[in-house]
Amino acid sequence: MTSLEKKAESYEFVVERGAVRAFAQAMQSDNLAYEGENAIVPPAFLITAWRWAPDDGRAQHGIPRARLLHGEQEFVFHTDPPRVGDVLTVQEWVSDRFEKAGKRGGVMEFVIVTTEFRNQTGAAVAEMRSTFIGREAKGDQE
Repeated sequence: MTSLEKKAESYEFVVERGAVRAFAQAMQSDNLAYEGENAIVPPAFLITAWRWAPDDGRAQHGIPRARLLHGEQEFVFHTDPPRVGDVLTVQEWVSDRFEKAGKRGGVMEFVIVTTEFRNQTGAAVAEMRSTFIGREAKGDQE
């Protein structure tokens, strides 16, 4: 694994029963696998780890918020999904950066941020890949 930029500081993310249940309800899921003391997490639940990141726990993609679009979210699981009670170590980094010509002219910047989740034994559980798009600021096009 190569990193284009320094990895952000790692942090712990505790998988809490109430948070898993609330997330499943927000998805309007009635899957019983997301209920109870031994519940597994819905796949997209891992995106909520960002809420617990310390200031230095987020990779710096460099796209100004006013120009930022969220392009894609991908989850890859290396084991069974995490369960309630698991304590995950989370670390993210910019894994790719490139530009493409926009359909209406101008240049769009793409940044891929990879987030790795390891369980309490240190085993890789999952990766999340987030694609951020920086659209060209109005007035920058010729």
